Amino acid sequence: MGNRDAQAFWREKPLEAMSREEWEQLCDGCGRCCLNKLEDWDTGEIAWTNVGCQLLDGHKCSCRDYDNRQETVPDCVALDPATVRSLTWLPPTCAYRLVADGHDLYWWHYLVSGDRETVHQAGISVRGRTVSEVGMELEEFEDHIVAWPGIDPAGRS
Repeated sequence: MGNRDAQAFWREKPLEAMSREEWEQLCDGCGRCCLNKLEDWDTGEIAWTNVGCQLLDGHKCSCRDYDNRQETVPDCVALDPATVRSLTWLPPTCAYRLVADGHDLYWWHYLVSGDRETVHQAGISVRGRTVSEVGMELEEFEDHIVAWPGIDPAGRS
């Protein structure tokens, strides 16, 4: 049952009231937000790719240089409550998005399960499903469009 009955700060606090530590704990470590997305300029529609940011560790599903990521990748979007509420491309499984929308965390989130591997075991993470953007031309991203990062197994969109 993990930490379900422990202090469930994500049920009690809005994103804006979370401490820095709570904010960082809320990330489930799936890595989906670190995938490159293509936006149709006319419609605003987002197409997901399986092309990971140059800093994405595809096995750990985390940033190789989290503290300095914006120096290396200037268009990396730092999440805060305002950006979480305004971004249209956060994956539907994203814990930040779930909490912002008034939903609970899924069973695979380590704050619920007590195990950081459950996000991978549930098939939610990007582990083993990405290619790196390093050396890839932007035009090639279209060859890597996939649907799974935008799919929520619970049927939420």
